Amino acid sequence: MKLNIRHIILSFCFVTAVFLTSAQELYDYQSLSGKWYFTIGDNPDWARYHFNHYEWDQIQVPSRWEQEGFSGYDGFAWYRREVNISSSAKNKSLWLDMGYIDDADEVFINGKLINGSGSFPPKFKTAYNARRLYKIPAHVIRYDDTNVIAVRVYDSYHEGGIVSGDIGLKAEINPLLLDLPLEGYWKFKPGDKSYYKQPAYNDNNWNEIYVPRAWEAQGYDRYDGIAWYRKTTQLPEALKNQKLVLMLGKIDDVDEVYINGELIGQTGEISDGHFWPYNEAYRALRGYIIPTHLMTQTSQITIAVRVQDRMQTGGIYEGPVGIITMDKYIEYWHTKSGK
Repeated sequence: MKLNIRHIILSFCFVTAVFLTSAQELYDYQSLSGKWYFTIGDNPDWARYHFNHYEWDQIQVPSRWEQEGFSGYDGFAWYRREVNISSSAKNKSLWLDMGYIDDADEVFINGKLINGSGSFPPKFKTAYNARRLYKIPAHVIRYDDTNVIAVRVYDSYHEGGIVSGDIGLKAEINPLLLDLPLEGYWKFKPGDKSYYKQPAYNDNNWNEIYVPRAWEAQGYDRYDGIAWYRKTTQLPEALKNQKLVLMLGKIDDVDEVYINGELIGQTGEISDGHFWPYNEAYRALRGYIIPTHLMTQTSQITIAVRVQDRMQTGGIYEGPVGIITMDKYIEYWHTKSGK
């Protein structure tokens, strides 16, 4: 236990010092301002890659949809846009900048939900003043091919839509490229049982939520307390004999992380409904060293994350999320700190 905590504290101080501004270290890669396909209403089929949107209206993005012929409309609407992404972007970390959206949104790329802000009725919550800057998981991109961006928007009153901002694809300077990305849907359950960490535990009846994204935006509004995340994955053969780090982005507030039932690190103490964080845990990028014996025992690993949130945002709310080799991890932070 002491060794695990020491590793976390060392990583904690290092990461906190250099990561807090990294999300802003982006440059323009491809503009997406201009005409987008648009329709009012709501249909889950409109997120699909192969949906035919060519009979929809086209409106200017960014702009208020009231200024584009939909004056007085409040409710759901969808935007769609096609974009070609070159294979030269495979060594880049791409972000989608959707600017400011009034009020709530979900964004899909090639039919896969990548993120969203606010929440839809019946538990409506506006996020009109939040900039939408969403990391694009590399596995959803179709390189040297057409990619479809679909944006579901709900507006409660006054102006609505993708109202302002520098809309486009951004590329990260000095990206942290994971060897095994784990962004996507994870099993999730509010509440607390010690056996949730065990790899043999059957979590088939758990709900799924998207990681990274706050749980309040995914049906758990106003939930404060303990919840668990679980993800089972296969470790690629090329990674089995290497020193590895599990990246879990930023978590609000405190977490304990288990692989195959073994505690590998934490950012505080959780006990009897209370917690004691190490420093400002909610702001720190999680980078947990994976003990090598866990990687040699089996190629299948189960990651279990116990989280306690006290107020406001909860859960794994920001990436990167995945596994990276120790050499790449160290090289990344050396470059970031200029050493």
